[in-house]
Amino acid sequence: MSELQRVNAAAEFLCARLPQTPELALVLGSGLGGLADRIEDPVYIPYAEVPGFPLSTAPGHAGRFVAGRLNGRSVLCMQGRFHYYEGHEMRDIVLPVRVFKALGCRALILANAAGGVNYDFSVGDFMLIKDHINFMGVNPLRGTNEDEIGPRFCDMSRVYDPALQQIARDVAAAQGLTLREGVYLGYMGPSYETPAEIRAFRTLGADAVGMSTVPEAIAASHCGLPVLALSLITNMAAGMTGQRLSGEEVIAIADRRGPVFQKLVADIVAALP
Repeated sequence: MSELQRVNAAAEFLCARLPQTPELALVLGSGLGGLADRIEDPVYIPYAEVPGFPLSTAPGHAGRFVAGRLNGRSVLCMQGRFHYYEGHEMRDIVLPVRVFKALGCRALILANAAGGVNYDFSVGDFMLIKDHINFMGVNPLRGTNEDEIGPRFCDMSRVYDPALQQIARDVAAAQGLTLREGVYLGYMGPSYETPAEIRAFRTLGADAVGMSTVPEAIAASHCGLPVLALSLITNMAAGMTGQRLSGEEVIAIADRRGPVFQKLVADIVAALP
């Protein structure tokens, strides 16, 4: 089965079960899935039911779509995502993004939990992703290209939509919320980075590091889906504080800052044109 056939099969399955055509798609990372609880008249669709979709095994990921309305907008939300470290193929990790485009979504909001690399950041900060560095060692566009999905050679100079970024800035300012801005570095995982790697990443220009988002953003750029991406800084990266890193800390901080994050994203959704 070609990639286009896989995309169409999943899109047709979802289209038959969605209450309406989604305007926006959201992908929620570790500990951030609580935003889906704000969706009105929700329809739940487990990933396991969708043709071609793998299972989400990451902690803090519910592994299902939630469709409905958020602040007056029709949305399709991924309550949990797929990661390369789980053993999934890149084509499976980015399949949902291509399906969003096929369903008619006009924009994609990506959210993740990340480690702070910039010394000016603090645990609990939010960062607007302005650009990324792909340090995963693989690109989701590798292999045969299907022109119906996107071009063979994809421009990456404006992956993160400037107009959407400005809306996020305006919403954060209206809420009195400090919104950091910076470069996200995608790392394969699942082990956390070493202190030496974090020093190297800082030299390369990274402000935050995580194990997701980059493949999805590349796929969105490839198929022409505008992207807004936000990170919640759930820990300072290895070697910055002398503390050991743990997944439990990530979830705990995400849970604590979850309500603030949810309001930020919900108001951004309301402000989108």
